[in-house]
Amino acid sequence: MLIEVDFNSDEAIYIQLRNQIIMGIATSMLHEGESLPSVRQMADMIGVNMHTVNKAYTVLKQEGFIQLDRRKGAVIQLDIDKIRALEDMKEKLKILLATGCCKSISREEVHGLVDEIFDEYI
Repeated sequence: MLIEVDFNSDEAIYIQLRNQIIMGIATSMLHEGESLPSVRQMADMIGVNMHTVNKAYTVLKQEGFIQLDRRKGAVIQLDIDKIRALEDMKEKLKILLATGCCKSISREEVHGLVDEIFDEYI
């Protein structure tokens, strides 16, 4: 999986890394049980500080996408907690939908976007 970081983005680098790993899982580019590069290797690959990668991996662990093991490193291991995932998604969607309403984005446009994006993961 190719990780690309936009150093000019307002989005924190560790969040960009987190998001790309989640997208990799969702699009089956990364699979359960697969090891991610070590913190040092990932930092060297994308040209960032090791602490940045460590922060991304820590967030992914807290969110239930990876397990951290001293011997194996970061391993894709999904913590299937659907209720928690739905609650988290609902909170994030509230803000996104409120933003959309402020920009006059219709319900139909939102549904179209959701269908378009969701179809990428099936």
